[in-house]
Amino acid sequence: MSSTPYPPQRNPIARFFKGLWDAMNFTRRLIFNFLFFGLLLILLVALGSGDRAAPLLERSTLVIAPKGTLVEQFSADPLTRALSESMGQDTGEVQLRDLLRALEEAQDDARIERVVLRLDGMAGGGMASRRELARAVAKFRESGKPVYAFAEGMEQGQYLVAAEADEVYLDPMGGMLIEGLGRYRTYYRELLQDKLGVDVHLFKVGEYKSAAEPYVLDSASPEAKEADLFWMGDLWRRYLADVARARDIDAAALSQGIETMDEGITAANGDLAAFAVAQKLVDGLKTREQFDDMLVEGGVADEDAPGGYRQVGLDAYLAHVDKAALKAVDPRPQVAIVVAEGQITGGEQPPGTVGGESTSALLRQARDDEDVKAVVLRVDSPGGEVFASEQIRREVVALKDAGKPVVVSMGDLAASGGYWISMNADRIFADESTITGSIGIFGMIPTIPRALEKIGVRSDGVGTTPFAGAFDITRPLSEDVGQVIQSVIEKGYRDFTGRVAAARGKSVEQVDQVARGRVWSGAQARERGLVDAFGGLDTAIADVAERAGLGDEDAYGVRYVEKSATPFERFFTGLAEGRAGTAMLRHSGLGEAMLARSMPRVADDLRFLEQSVPSVRGIPVKSLAYCFCEF
Repeated sequence: MSSTPYPPQRNPIARFFKGLWDAMNFTRRLIFNFLFFGLLLILLVALGSGDRAAPLLERSTLVIAPKGTLVEQFSADPLTRALSESMGQDTGEVQLRDLLRALEEAQDDARIERVVLRLDGMAGGGMASRRELARAVAKFRESGKPVYAFAEGMEQGQYLVAAEADEVYLDPMGGMLIEGLGRYRTYYRELLQDKLGVDVHLFKVGEYKSAAEPYVLDSASPEAKEADLFWMGDLWRRYLADVARARDIDAAALSQGIETMDEGITAANGDLAAFAVAQKLVDGLKTREQFDDMLVEGGVADEDAPGGYRQVGLDAYLAHVDKAALKAVDPRPQVAIVVAEGQITGGEQPPGTVGGESTSALLRQARDDEDVKAVVLRVDSPGGEVFASEQIRREVVALKDAGKPVVVSMGDLAASGGYWISMNADRIFADESTITGSIGIFGMIPTIPRALEKIGVRSDGVGTTPFAGAFDITRPLSEDVGQVIQSVIEKGYRDFTGRVAAARGKSVEQVDQVARGRVWSGAQARERGLVDAFGGLDTAIADVAERAGLGDEDAYGVRYVEKSATPFERFFTGLAEGRAGTAMLRHSGLGEAMLARSMPRVADDLRFLEQSVPSVRGIPVKSLAYCFCEF
């Protein structure tokens, strides 16, 4: 006879811990399930929430009130921007293309009856991009629809655009000064050499190549002042002419009023707003409430809208435009636009910086895309590393060899390396106020033996040849080593001028006469054969489409070739843009933490130079084609 054994009994302590463990496991699974189904619910609600934009009604006012720096291309990725917007924060940037597109679409949009410009929050941008925006405002007015501008205070760059409005108003307590163009830099020679004992060795070709002067001089060289005043004077005369034409006033009188500003403001009892009226720069003084009341009277009242009149903002209007454009895939042949904005450095770089490899990859993508028949390279760059610039130039040549025409559209700045990547295009367009040229090369090596001695440190040792360890910055730079570096820089200059000569159909001697590091305005560059024609991005697109034989503008599409977002970025961007996702992120520390972590770090000019000092791939000095010609 057999019996079934009973399971062994656990002691009370073991049963307690077993029960505790089971309870913890249950709690963990419960929490994870809540999180999972909670996020799933949010996603479903977000996906089902539809378009956040309210319907676009008849007789709406398009309010363009950009906040942030005017750029060619966002430097932050779509996810970061979506997170910013979902939490009610400004992204800090506004794309020129978006402003131009909104004005162009609104011209023929029967639902838009007028445009209001509030440009107080728009910063940055150079003369060329602001002129392109001003032309778009003037073109909108030609459609017969009015434009009104209002500001509580304006800078002269913002005013260049606002001046194109039918009526311009300023707050009675506001101000606006047109003061002229200035460019002043900080010089570090005494600090570096005398105070810190850092000897900066500059190697360059071209007496006008002044980019690195602040590290070896205490003030600007006569050549730098001569060249800067030449191109800045051209830009300033054009600014005065543009404002005078837009406001229907005499350019000479406008210039005289600025030159005698001290007397005029004193006569106005220090009232800057009244001075602006006296100079005929604005049509009147109104508070924001008074300005809004004026718009209500001439438009459609809407008690629920800001200001009390029916309106649509820039982002909401573009959302309506994009929604209509995305109804079907565009089967037409395409003109691709590749943006090269920012400093040119090697490798993969994020938007806002031109990477030798990343920008080249975008051009290759356009070359390999069978739907792309032509390419516009939009350049807004002060230049940078020579090798990275050469990588991009080669891709431009490869596009042409593949039978796809390439046209360059210069933005505010396409100088030095920015010109290097442009020179082989089938045609180069620029604004008269674009800053370009600066065809020159320099290299810079700091040595710190004197700095080390100040703290009691010295460098010593042996080498098998006179050049072994000779490029170590802890050692003095010998004359022989300096000769090697200067030879490398001169070779780089010969490469630069030789390539420009071949690309532009000139002799090397002709190119050298307009090179040597000298900066030109777009108008001056065209006179010297460095630029082919004047025009903005739209002109460049029309030209390259004609070269590719694409027919009129209705026969082809235009699209930007940019780095694609990852699947996760697309998913989270869609979630953040939904109503539910916006509410969750705005009241959650998660969004703020992710935003702070993912915001790009912007390197200043000193950081760029610091990164450009080390030698690479056996080359003793990194050759730079860079221009500090922004202002």
